[in-house]
Amino acid sequence: MTIYTDGASRGNPGMSASGYQIYDEKGELIAKNEIYNGEKTNNYAEYNAMINALIWCKDNIKSLNQVDIELHSDSKLVVNQINGNYKIKSPDMYELNQKVQDLIKNFKSVKFINEPREVIGISKVDKAINIFLDKKTLELKKS
Repeated sequence: MTIYTDGASRGNPGMSASGYQIYDEKGELIAKNEIYNGEKTNNYAEYNAMINALIWCKDNIKSLNQVDIELHSDSKLVVNQINGNYKIKSPDMYELNQKVQDLIKNFKSVKFINEPREVIGISKVDKAINIFLDKKTLELKKS
């Protein structure tokens, strides 16, 4: 199973969204979502995208202990924190990291891969969350 995630913050912190797209072993899209985070940092948005994608998998996939996941993100910081290569200084980021660590225990394996935004899967999620934020901006201006 392959997951692509992205987070965006317009301002840092600022208006923020997280998104993911999940593909099965055949490369078929099985789930996607965009989540409004309110006013949050980009790092929060990146973590929240991963957390929500893993929660979807946990809630919707049978035989979790037999599932291998590759999760792709353009956030070098977040991927390296999850993989234990970078220290986590912020208590907020530590809490988000712990949520990810708890979720990955449900699966056979989860591999976190840092890739540039230009990778097709990540660019699709990036486009989707930016369209989502554009719509949310219009909604908030009308209210």
